[in-house]
Amino acid sequence: MNFTRWSARLPGTQRRAAARTEQTVPPDRRSESPVPAARAGHPASAVDGLPAREVLDRVPALVALVHGPEHRLAHVNAAYSAAFGPRAPGTPARDTLPELAELGLLPLLDQVLRSGRSRTLKSRKAVDGRSYTFTCTPVTGHGDRDAGVLVFATDVTDHAEAAERLRASERGQRQTAVTLQRSLLPQDLEEPDDLRVAATYQPGGTEAAVGGDWYDVITLGGGRTALVIGDVMGRGVRAAAVMGQLRTAVRAYARLDLPPHEVLQLLDGLAVEIDANQIATCVYAIHDPNEGRLVYASAGHLPILVRDENGEVLRADEPTGPPLGTGGWVHSSGSVPLGPGATAVLYTDGLVERRDQDLDEGITALARALSGATGTPQVVCDRLVRSAGVTADHDDDVAVLVLQHPARTGPAADLFRNAALDLLGGVEAAPRARAFASGVLTSWRFPTELHDLGVLAASELVANSLQHGTPPMRLRLRRTDRRLIIEVTDGDDHLPRRRRAEPADESGRGIDIVATIASSWGSRRTPGGGKAVWCEFLLPKR
Repeated sequence: MNFTRWSARLPGTQRRAAARTEQTVPPDRRSESPVPAARAGHPASAVDGLPAREVLDRVPALVALVHGPEHRLAHVNAAYSAAFGPRAPGTPARDTLPELAELGLLPLLDQVLRSGRSRTLKSRKAVDGRSYTFTCTPVTGHGDRDAGVLVFATDVTDHAEAAERLRASERGQRQTAVTLQRSLLPQDLEEPDDLRVAATYQPGGTEAAVGGDWYDVITLGGGRTALVIGDVMGRGVRAAAVMGQLRTAVRAYARLDLPPHEVLQLLDGLAVEIDANQIATCVYAIHDPNEGRLVYASAGHLPILVRDENGEVLRADEPTGPPLGTGGWVHSSGSVPLGPGATAVLYTDGLVERRDQDLDEGITALARALSGATGTPQVVCDRLVRSAGVTADHDDDVAVLVLQHPARTGPAADLFRNAALDLLGGVEAAPRARAFASGVLTSWRFPTELHDLGVLAASELVANSLQHGTPPMRLRLRRTDRRLIIEVTDGDDHLPRRRRAEPADESGRGIDIVATIASSWGSRRTPGGGKAVWCEFLLPKR
């Protein structure tokens, strides 16, 4: 079948064939075309015949036409008049279109007139309370004074309100995360006797930039202090919640008085149980004023920086293991000197990490800032944050923990004293220890009651060590401005426990007596084997 012949009968095909015929017919024969003239004409001919003013008045958007350097008003359509009221033609825009002046559109009109290019001002709230997007398009004329600008305003109020609701929702979610984060951080840092500490937390300025940074200071007893800082990877409420669980676990593990690497070992297993897909970095450190060192373990965290009394900064790089939550790693502890006059800084990556520089460069810059930062720990903390360029719109959250071991002189030094005695020999070491403790406490001018309690506690701890411990043994007495600390060390790693002795028992009452008379007591294993048993007495306030 010949489909070409049949298709010619279809109306649409017939019209298209007629149009092609019209184009091919010579001008002098077009009047003979069987197609009516109205159908043969170009569609633009119908638009050319429409009055421009009528078209503009029917447009639902706001339209205004101005001309000349002064932007004299030529026409506003009905929609514009309905929004802002009628306007008198011929007057400059700054006088007759004040709503455009308030939105800052007059300089934009000048730019469009000079450049001959369109400009758009997105989503601006006008005096009528609605939001518009303004597009200014040049209109050419026969001269500079005839050239003009067509102002076309689209009502985007619904879009603007939806965007504002979305922003308000995001702000609310971020505020919830910030509130949760801050509530999980320590509200007031514990104040160790021998250290001065300060910390700061700065949430990220971008939406949902709140992360899982945390810090803590934990007094362990016996004059020792644990310091911890960590960073849970991720953002938002989930990261803050994981951070809270890890921080609570750190405080619980710290009460066991374990070495730093053992604490991280426990945290590693807990992090896997909390969320196998969530990892965190952490540094756990312990300061012992008797040793003058900071013993620490790191799980993928940034190195501790320590400035000595001469202003030289030391970077504690090793040992460092993988982040918490990876599992299967045996952590180890290291140490760095922290004597009188030294300052240490623990921090998270938000303080030193930038997209446009290497991480080591950020740590080096922080070390330079620390070398010149003096004053109280809070002053040092603030200076380090400022030197790193951390502002309210910073793209990551920041946590910084600063600790100082003050170099005390004069009357302040008299409030911090140490005395130690090596316990040599057998049972005769006990009376020698009592005499030593009595002499030291007398020289420190303690009240009679506190003197007698201290001598009794020292005697019981020494007797317990002589009976159950092994050499070498040592008695140490230490006083601060707040407490008296008595500690006995020996070579046996079996930790004593408090128990209730029966009336017929000849032993087992020593630790119970110490626990009864002292403010607090505890025991821990010492590095290299052995243990330390200690007790504390709070001093009367002056």
